[in-house]
Amino acid sequence: MNHIERRNKNLAYISDESVYNEQKRARILTQKLNTVDRSDYKLISEIISELFGKADGAFVNPPFYCDYGFNIEVGKNFFANYNCTILDVGKVKIGDNCFIAPNVSIYTAGHPIHPKIRNTMYEYGIDMTIGNDVWIGGNSVICPGVNIGDGAVIGAGSVVTKDVPSYTVVAGNPAKVIKKITDEDRKYYYKNRMFDKEAWADILNIIGKDC
Repeated sequence: MNHIERRNKNLAYISDESVYNEQKRARILTQKLNTVDRSDYKLISEIISELFGKADGAFVNPPFYCDYGFNIEVGKNFFANYNCTILDVGKVKIGDNCFIAPNVSIYTAGHPIHPKIRNTMYEYGIDMTIGNDVWIGGNSVICPGVNIGDGAVIGAGSVVTKDVPSYTVVAGNPAKVIKKITDEDRKYYYKNRMFDKEAWADILNIIGKDC
């Protein structure tokens, strides 16, 4: 196998000239994205649609960085805030209604831990999935091979090294489950702060009376 084939199978590979050539498209598009008029929302969305392998109305606040772009697939209502980095050597599949706060890094890429082996220039990329309705807090790092379940929240500053169960809040380094998300959380917008009557009525109108 050549190194592109090895990379695509999540096997150890070397970033040779053929691999670097595949990255050129993403470098051109991210350069365009990161220098565009920040108020031109339409053009930003168009660039993201061209950059990502799949995007359905996705929006990203530049600057944004990735290796390939075509290995990133996002669902409806995807939003990534400033200074997001996705090293998409492996595939990154993200569901609907996912929010990414500023300075989040999502890594599928890595290197062997032994220095003599690492210095051979072999590296790897491991696929990851992020489910629907996930919120990743600012300055968080998601490590290779991690899968995040539906409805999960990643606390700010977390380093996520293991899979995250659905409808949980995880935080810390390494991130651990600190709370399950239940129906009791519906009426709160921040810690013990409840929605006021006006906002709650609007929410019920948006999502239905059975909330």
